[in-house]
Amino acid sequence: MEERVTCDLRLHCLPSATRGRLARPLTLSEKIVYSHLAEPDSQEIAHGGPTSPAPDRVAMQDATAQMAMLQFISSGLPRVAVPSTIHCDHLIEALSGGPEDLERAKDVNQEVYNFLSTAAAKYGVGFWKPGSGIIHQIILENYAYPGVLLIGTDSHTPSGGLGVCIGVGADAVGVMAGIPWELKCPKLIGVKLTGSLSGWTSPKDVILKVAGILTVKGGTGAIVEYHGPGIDSISCTGMATICNMGAEIGATTSVFPYNHRMKTYLEKTGRGEVAALADDFKDLLVPDKGCEYDQVIEINLDTLKPHINGPFTPDLAHLVSEIGGVAQKSGWPLEVKVGLIGSCTNSSYEDMGRAASLAKQALDKGMKCKSQFTVTPGSEQIRATIERDGYAKILTDVGGLVLANACGPCIGQWDRRDVKKGEKNTIVTSYNRNFTGRNDANPATHAFVTSPEIVTAMASLAGWISIRRQISWRLRAERNSSCRPQRRRAAVPGLRPGQDTYQHPGQGDSQPVDVSPQSQRLQLLEPFERWSEEDLEDLQVLIKVKGKCTTDHISAAGPWLKFRGHLDNISNNLLIGAVNIENEKVNQVKNQLTGEYSGVPDTARYYKKHGVQWLVVGDENYGEGSSREHAALEPRHLGGRVILTKSFARIHETNLKKQGMLPLTFSNPSDYDKIRPDDKVSIHGLKDFLPGKPLKGIIKHRDGSQDTVSLNHTFNETQIEWFKAGSALNRMKELQ
Repeated sequence: MEERVTCDLRLHCLPSATRGRLARPLTLSEKIVYSHLAEPDSQEIAHGGPTSPAPDRVAMQDATAQMAMLQFISSGLPRVAVPSTIHCDHLIEALSGGPEDLERAKDVNQEVYNFLSTAAAKYGVGFWKPGSGIIHQIILENYAYPGVLLIGTDSHTPSGGLGVCIGVGADAVGVMAGIPWELKCPKLIGVKLTGSLSGWTSPKDVILKVAGILTVKGGTGAIVEYHGPGIDSISCTGMATICNMGAEIGATTSVFPYNHRMKTYLEKTGRGEVAALADDFKDLLVPDKGCEYDQVIEINLDTLKPHINGPFTPDLAHLVSEIGGVAQKSGWPLEVKVGLIGSCTNSSYEDMGRAASLAKQALDKGMKCKSQFTVTPGSEQIRATIERDGYAKILTDVGGLVLANACGPCIGQWDRRDVKKGEKNTIVTSYNRNFTGRNDANPATHAFVTSPEIVTAMASLAGWISIRRQISWRLRAERNSSCRPQRRRAAVPGLRPGQDTYQHPGQGDSQPVDVSPQSQRLQLLEPFERWSEEDLEDLQVLIKVKGKCTTDHISAAGPWLKFRGHLDNISNNLLIGAVNIENEKVNQVKNQLTGEYSGVPDTARYYKKHGVQWLVVGDENYGEGSSREHAALEPRHLGGRVILTKSFARIHETNLKKQGMLPLTFSNPSDYDKIRPDDKVSIHGLKDFLPGKPLKGIIKHRDGSQDTVSLNHTFNETQIEWFKAGSALNRMKELQ
């Protein structure tokens, strides 16, 4: 089932019946999605409408793979239905350096790695061992190709450039089980690039600019398609950087048309036959002339300047040349405590090389890092290659610490010891996400995202986020091109393979995959109860959330990653980062049965123990962030039935439906103000639950008064069956 390199001609041939029905020029995104429709001759095709494409493969990182495999095991199926892989990259904590951190992770996570390895062998899944690298870099180096449709359990799966990759969370389990995948047909945002990248401007600056334009929710429900003559100045790994961080604008995915930069990368990564095949179909792997987008953004790369975004949100865009003044005016700490390069967004050979070119110039002038500086290679191949070419030594000599080939601090896997929790400080990273507490669990850390070369310059040449506070490397770069990071035309010089860390899929091992009942890391799943066929009455408000509530607020990462395979244990982090509107405190809500205040998960458990079902009331774009099914599983496990908000992040809304939850939105957003933290809410209309038909909410106040509000939903017929069965997994068992 699993092959390291696959490329199916079918993927490049849009069925003539589908093209005939559309009868218009098509974007590349439409070609790829529509060529994968399960029923191309009859499937309805309209932006915003339902589609059922059939993905080519599934990718899971080790934190989410635990729950995905536990769910798949409970389905009773003998083998995955599509090629699938597991990548061990999330559970390695950064502290001492690559080799030491990797060995410690293997020891601490032995039970989990053994479970994933044996489950992968039994059910026909490829397994990339700890130390292999970051899932999305591995995908780019081995599996992605022009025209592919790949889905994954991680929100940053869209490391596109090569094909269409989509982060879907719990949907991946259904695809592995052979259930048709449902996708709301995305709208299309075109980004036309003109001019050429040069000097200090990098591919990262393109997506930082786009994030500033669209904000964290401007790409919701859309595929962002880059096109125009400017793409030829961007390497294939640079395209992956741009697509990868598209998750931060809420985009379904992002994509680039096939060009010679992709061909070079495919050849350099040992996939010359795939490049030759793509060449044969190159006219199909670009947008049709005259195609139209729902929205178009134009960026001139000739005039694009280096950007740095943050703090606390990836869409707060600043020019690097202006950030010092903004930081000073805003009261942000000016000293850079730590500079960190790597992550799935910026850990390619090109990224490492440009950072090393600056570090070498610093060393030649007798300079070393003024800040702490960490380097994360994206894969074992990248690590081995930068060792071969001397980049690792340069980065180490300048004062950097090379970490393991893993996610590390980008996802909060960082045992940081240089500042105390609550101490204000600034870090600059080449990562993608910089929500409060994301990297080091310190809510006072001001994290900024920028390119690897800007991080390197701030850490090794400046030590300050304010350029004016130190001799101006930026002015030197403008006057003397030799001071700029070197931009190599070729994507890579030919990657060195490094250690073999890949375990091929088994052929159906008869040995059972055991999970100890006493384990604190893994827990077999029990099915959720079916819908009672009655309306939901008197749901207690667990918490009314104030302001932003991302999946980091709902199900924090960092130290909680070790419980990703144990639903009951990880449920102890449910909504512990959300702000309670009643008292503007986090993880402190009133237990309406006892009158006492306690943590959110403690109160939820108390309600569940006493047979009280509950709901959460949220604000705008609830669930923005990583597509973690845990953020949907936990409220269901602790007795929640409804998440009622002004609006949802799309992926989280779908994951809630998968678990038998009711994600609902106020038809009139101002009705959010009518609900008080001590209210009870009934949901009526479920006996006549139909797509597009609003439900009725009855808000019951303590004083006996009531408000009736209209509640919208986005359930289709299949998803309504999930709700009635208690979960999508329950429905899958029924269909068997």
